[in-house]
Amino acid sequence: MPATSALRKQLPRPAEQTKPRLFHARMVVTRVEEWCVEAETAAEAEALLASGAGHRCTPGESIQVEFEKLIDE
Repeated sequence: MPATSALRKQLPRPAEQTKPRLFHARMVVTRVEEWCVEAETAAEAEALLASGAGHRCTPGESIQVEFEKLIDE
């Protein structure tokens, strides 16, 4: 039976035994985050935050995820 076991090793494996591939994709994720900034007035804080000043207080939640493109290179 050694010839039979050698033949089995050469046959392609069934689909359920093949190793899965890792695929990458480009996703568009929209999140809501809380940001903090030090200011003397609410108007000043709003202007600072609108210009990108401040820092993220909490990471927030994903509110929308949209598949953009599968990267299969």
